[in-house]
Amino acid sequence: MGAASALIRLHADDNVLVVRHAIGLGQELPEFGLRMRSQVPAGHKIAARRIAAGEQVRKYNAVIGVAARDIEAGEHVHAHNLTLVDFDRDPGFGEDVRPVAYVPEAERATFMGIVRPDGRVATRNFIGILASVNCSSTAIKNIAAHFTPERLAAYPNVDGVVAFAQTSGCGMSSPSEHFDVLRRTIAGYARHPNLGGVLIVGLGCERNQVAELVSSQQLQPGQALHTLVMQDTGGTRATIAAGIAAVESMLPAANDVKRRPVSAAHLKIGLECGGSDGFSGITANPALGAAMDILVRHGGTAILSETPEIHGVEYMLTRRAVTPEVGQKLLDRLAWWEDYTRGHNGQFNGVVGPGNQAGGLANIFEKSLGSAMKGGTTPLQAVYEYAEPIDKAGFVFMDSPGYDPVATTGQIASGANLICFTTGRGSMFGSKPAPTIKLASNTPMYTRLEEDMDINCGLVLDGELSIEQMGQRIFEHILRSASGDKTKSELLGLGDHEFVPWHMGIVS
Repeated sequence: MGAASALIRLHADDNVLVVRHAIGLGQELPEFGLRMRSQVPAGHKIAARRIAAGEQVRKYNAVIGVAARDIEAGEHVHAHNLTLVDFDRDPGFGEDVRPVAYVPEAERATFMGIVRPDGRVATRNFIGILASVNCSSTAIKNIAAHFTPERLAAYPNVDGVVAFAQTSGCGMSSPSEHFDVLRRTIAGYARHPNLGGVLIVGLGCERNQVAELVSSQQLQPGQALHTLVMQDTGGTRATIAAGIAAVESMLPAANDVKRRPVSAAHLKIGLECGGSDGFSGITANPALGAAMDILVRHGGTAILSETPEIHGVEYMLTRRAVTPEVGQKLLDRLAWWEDYTRGHNGQFNGVVGPGNQAGGLANIFEKSLGSAMKGGTTPLQAVYEYAEPIDKAGFVFMDSPGYDPVATTGQIASGANLICFTTGRGSMFGSKPAPTIKLASNTPMYTRLEEDMDINCGLVLDGELSIEQMGQRIFEHILRSASGDKTKSELLGLGDHEFVPWHMGIVS
């Protein structure tokens, strides 16, 4: 992508152009035969020609709405003159499925991973403390706080002791879908390969009883999994002391690990975006998609989520579904969301956040076009519910809200051992026990927030790298991070407060 032009034409049939840098009123753009009728910020759109009222507005040769009134060539196109109108979308199950050119196993890329006794492969090595209910969250935070870097110095192979506090577990209907999702999420973390030891702490009178949680999720208490119930242990102080002792008993075994070369096929990457802008779908998201195509060819797994943020472009995924059943399951989840959000001012109404609007995204269809690109181009192998264990390799979808910490919590519970997070406005997100790599969509933001950003995908916009070259660079960065290189969010100490299971039911 050349960097010289002031405007970006994404497809020959588009009737809008994307502004590379802010453009002033009256500026002449002879290359496009245009004269600016508005002052337009970077990342926003202008009309490439006159667009009549009611005419479809196309970006990436996809419909992002209709003109609310006549829009003249060179005029700013945004929420003020663009109306979101639903339209028929043929799911075309499987029509765009193309065979994957898998790399032979002996030639696949490798990273330095930690192989657990049961064969699971970790990218990090934490001891995790989980609360069954909000009422034990303070206790688990205090247990984790005891294990300062000084106290862990004797265990150099342990990345830390982390508390996964949460705000539910009681005051909720049970049985219910909400209750099942919470238990599935906690169990997903308890089983995660990046945890070398686990302690689960409950209060004792909550709906989410520890013993039933363990038995219903088929968790196996033992040397690497301990449980405590505060009402049985003797209260807050006694539980903290007992929790510290339990973690201390797990540290020697957790430390007894060594990284060794393993196939990239063991990587499961959660794909996330937050603070998206008009450049996200031009640089960071398609570049991450290119990296995921490489990962899939090497046998790995790419996990796309954020169901409300594929609304309007779901046909791009169903057309890649390996079977009609897989495609239909995705449509079923979207139908569930439509019912779930009915009567509420949720994102399914088409409105995007203030940051997205400021960054040039007018509505959810436009945002979804960019968001879906993170998944690359390979076949959609499976669709999973939130926090459901992922057992298929390749490109898959896991149902989740678009809210970043909730989506990534589900992905990690499903087995993601690393997160790739694209952002245009700038995100300060981090996660444990699976680390987050943050990808900036544009160079000015990357430069401003370089302490938080891992990769500058703005180099595509600047004309320095192609999407394919950026994808290769991202893939290589993933291998280094999976091998133990610290991400920017890890260096800043983020991830202790980003465990946010999906609260999907009433609180009673």
